[in-house]
Amino acid sequence: MTVYRAQEPVKPAIAGDCKNAMKLEQILAPECTACDVEGGSKKRTLEQIADILAGYRPGIGASELFDSLITRERLGSTGFGNGIALPHCRLTNCEKPMAALLKLREPIEFDAMDNHPVDLIFALIVPEEATSEHLAILQLVAERFENASFRNRLRNAQSNHELYELAIAPLPN
Repeated sequence: MTVYRAQEPVKPAIAGDCKNAMKLEQILAPECTACDVEGGSKKRTLEQIADILAGYRPGIGASELFDSLITRERLGSTGFGNGIALPHCRLTNCEKPMAALLKLREPIEFDAMDNHPVDLIFALIVPEEATSEHLAILQLVAERFENASFRNRLRNAQSNHELYELAIAPLPN
């Protein structure tokens, strides 16, 4: 008698193997990368992120995205430490993950874990149902931003193009 086994479902990339499964350029577009941004405040910066991403991806409203980012932020600050914030949310009408990267002209208060102001912001938006993918991408981004050389390279960028190229380049040693 032949026994047939149900095929195991394909598992989404987990944090440990996300580095092999995804690269930042798959979610971060040059058009969503901005250098020398006048942040002003946490709220204003989140509005700018919503405007950038809504302008890039038709079908996503800036006010809905802003509301989702603020709602997530109310659960706990996404200020990561070391001058980094990783605001993120899931959005119903988002079809695939997308991101924005901002380098602020002046650091802003972001209620970061280390109580330091933030000058580099990587925002991530994922589809509502993409829970494990969301976590895997956040892990990938967090690992990159934990690298001091990576952060310093981004802080030294002088243009949107340079910031984008440095963000997607392999991590420095």
